[in-house]
Order: sequence, then C-alpha cells, then structure tokens
Amino acid sequence: MFRNYLKITLAVMKRRKFYTFISLFGISVTLAILVVLTAFYEHVFSSEYPEVNRDRSLYTSMLEEEDTVQHSMRRGPMSLNFINQFIKTLETPEKVAVASTPSTINTYGNGKRLKVYYKFTDPVFWEVTSFDFIEGKPYTQQDIDNNEQVVVIDHQTRDDYFGKGVSAIGKKFDINGQLLTVVGVVRGCPITRVLVSANVYMPYHLHKRDPGNLSYNDIFIAIVLGKDKAALPAIQAEYAEAVKRIPVQPVGDFKPNRLNSRMSPYFEAMVEDTFFNDNQGQMRTRFYLFATLFALLFMSLPAVNLVNINISRMLERSSEIGVRKAFGASSRTLVHQFVIENVLLTLIGGALALALSGAFIFWFNRSGLIPHADLAINWTVVAMAVVLSLIFGLMSGVAPAWRMSRLPVVEALKG
Repeated sequence: MFRNYLKITLAVMKRRKFYTFISLFGISVTLAILVVLTAFYEHVFSSEYPEVNRDRSLYTSMLEEEDTVQHSMRRGPMSLNFINQFIKTLETPEKVAVASTPSTINTYGNGKRLKVYYKFTDPVFWEVTSFDFIEGKPYTQQDIDNNEQVVVIDHQTRDDYFGKGVSAIGKKFDINGQLLTVVGVVRGCPITRVLVSANVYMPYHLHKRDPGNLSYNDIFIAIVLGKDKAALPAIQAEYAEAVKRIPVQPVGDFKPNRLNSRMSPYFEAMVEDTFFNDNQGQMRTRFYLFATLFALLFMSLPAVNLVNINISRMLERSSEIGVRKAFGASSRTLVHQFVIENVLLTLIGGALALALSGAFIFWFNRSGLIPHADLAINWTVVAMAVVLSLIFGLMSGVAPAWRMSRLPVVEALKG
C-alpha cells in the first residue's frame, strides 16, 4: 500500500509541476536560510580555532568610570596598569592573558601595499589560545624583558609580504617604521573572532605609550582562563568584589566616583559595547528566546504557503477524489495519500535545502569575503529544522485533506 501511495505521489508531482515547484521552493529556501544563519552564528560564537578554551574563559573588555554627581562617564578598554594590578592578582583564575583591541595599518612588502590587522599581547596569550604554529614559536617573557623587537605573523601575511611558501623566520618585518624580527608564523583565523584574531602580533612592550601614565583606560582586554567551566562563577564573584575596592582616580576635570567592570562569557563580552548594564546576565537568555521565536515565525511562512497550496491543489483534484471514493477508497486512505504527499515534498525540500546551504557555505569559505572563514553545517539544527518542517507539513495537509475526503461522491465528481 505504501508503495502505491509513493507512486501516486510522484505521478501527481510530475503532473502538477507548478504546485510542486512553489512548495519545494518555499521549503528549501526557508530551511537553507536557517542552516546558513546557524552556521554564521556558530562561526562567531562557538569554541573554534584558536579559541578552543572559550567555554572555560571569561573576558574583561570594558571599564566604565562614572561620575554619579555630574552624570557623566568614560568607557573603554583597560590599561596594562589596571590589568596587572587588579586582574592578574586575582587568586581564582588559572591564567590571565592580555591582548589589545584590533587596529589596522598599511605596510609594504613584496612590491605591494598590505593592509594588516595588528594586536599587542603578552606571552600568556599563546597559552590560553591554541594557535597552530606553522613556523617558529611565540615570543616569551624573556623577549619582553630583553626588549627584543620581535613579531608573530599569520601565514597569509607571510605569503603576501615575503612570497608564497617562503620561510619568514629570522627575517625583518616592517610595521609603522619598526623593523621587527619574525619569530613565528601561525595559521590565520577569521577576523570575526575579534578578541584574538589579527595578522600581526607584537609583544606589549612595543606599544608606544607614556610610561608615567597610570590611567585605568587604554587599548587592552583581559582573557581569563578557569580550571574548568564550573570555576567561572567563582572568578566572576572574586572580580566583582575586587572592583568595589579599586580606588577611583580623577583624570583632569573628570572626577569619577564609581567603577563598573565585569568578567563575562564570550557572548556577553562581544556585545558589551552596546549593552553595558546591570542585566548583562540575562542577555543570552533573551537572545535565544528572540532567535527561537524568529525561527518559529520564519518556519510558519512556508507552512501558511503549504496550506494555501494544499487547499488549491485539493480543490482542483476534487474530481479525482470523487472517482477514488466511487471505487471504494475510504476517507482514511485519501488522508493518508495527501499526508504522504506533504511528507515527501518536505523531505525533498529538506534535501534541496541541504544541497543549497552546503554549496553556499563551500563557496563562502573559499570566497575570501571573510579570510580564513570556516563555516560548517550544524547537523543537529538540520535535523530539528526538517522535523519542524514535517510537523508543519502534516499540520498544513491533514485538515484540508480530511475535509476534502469527507465530501459526498456526487459533489466531489462535480468539482
């Protein structure tokens, strides 16, 4: 019986090409967009190279100095002085790394101008991340103590500056008038991982700054590594208590009387520039709630489309229904037929969506729009999306199919 249902379904799909195309288009495009959006989300927020320890890391990217009397404030990244005094002295973290916010500069190599992103970091940065060193090794604290003029670059910058495949170790790299010796070459990572990504990494002692400036604000963030994920709340609590005891210092005419700073998981740290408030901990929950509602609303569009198409398709097939009922087909048999048609359409649409999203992701990773992009299909999301589509397909097919199957034979034959 099931084989007969499939044969009838395939025959109907071939005969009614327009309805088949509209149904498959709505299902496949909707699912493909969801799969691609999920791939982009995971590309930005999941624990991928080189931030494989992101699940047990906290980030302090913002310091806010507030004058509650004059209702004014100053907000920005932190200084090395602040991180060394009040973050690296915490007892609960396993490691604390320092990295600057990304900046861009032009340099010239191999006969062309190159635009590169650069960061200043400390040696611990290479311990909390998991960069693959293609050549050489990272700089060390001894290099900083000896005031060595060294640099680590990514493999794309090496190829552009020195020539493809040419070894860069020991060679000079010119950046902003400084000739630095290349000590390491790492496999590049996407710029979307903004807290760790760069083309050029320099030790923090090369950052030009006033040695006498003890301000709390500068260009640095702290990456705090816990022993495991369970240790993160204790680290956050210790830092929250430490912030309350930090002395507030005036800067010129600006006289703040309160400091605000927190350690946050990656998602919250990424959006602190826009949403810096006391309800930061609720941000992830709100985001996922919004994303779920958006996905359900988005999935409902092809469901509504399927309902309309099913009604039109069944109205056109009323004479077919009448003939089949006249030859003894029961209402249940007709409902089963229409439900199988919907399920088969959904499965074919899901396969097309998978092919479309896979082709787009393959193209995007190699397009260079985001250098070193590593988008991938989340198969759990694919499975959930197909299941939701099947549910919507059943919902959109059962009601009109049952209604049409209950028509008297004479009315059905009249159309």
